[in-house]
Amino acid sequence: MATWLTDRAAGERRAAQITWLVLDVDGVLTDGRVYMGAQGAAMQAFHVHDGLGVRLWQRAGHHTAVISGRETAAVAQRCADLGIAHVYQGAKDKRAVFEMFLRETGAVAEQVCVCGDDLLDIPLMQAAGLAAAVADAAPDVRSVAQIVTERCGGCGAVRELIELLLRVQNLWSRVTTRYVTDNWNGSIQ
Repeated sequence: MATWLTDRAAGERRAAQITWLVLDVDGVLTDGRVYMGAQGAAMQAFHVHDGLGVRLWQRAGHHTAVISGRETAAVAQRCADLGIAHVYQGAKDKRAVFEMFLRETGAVAEQVCVCGDDLLDIPLMQAAGLAAAVADAAPDVRSVAQIVTERCGGCGAVRELIELLLRVQNLWSRVTTRYVTDNWNGSIQ
């Protein structure tokens, strides 16, 4: 499970207030590698554990947004598949986009957890109520995080973070009960 870099009790008090999760893509939802096809199309791989984690987060009544410095059709498709309505791609100034996101959604910064991996994510992490970094994040990013996952970006780190937050909020059992009972019908909806 993820490691608290700050006082755990203080971190858990912050985590209890989180209703929004804002994610970077390259290096958080993916492993950071970009595959280029012969025609120049970028391809990215997403981990299914992260996808289910996002669905569990939504089932708890919470919200997810994506703020990415690059723009790809793959990200738009993955976010659509997961029901993530607030997707900001091509964000050169992520802090400005974060402020726009807050205005557009009515979210309060103290209720937002930002998960990042590289230098462009630091301003978002500093503005949010809770900052998380994936295990293979740049050292400067880990230094501003309150939580660092055990898993690397693109390898289930988002799912790990979501599980931690939902357990702190005493919601994990509620959103997973359908999977651990005998009457599960196979639907993730």
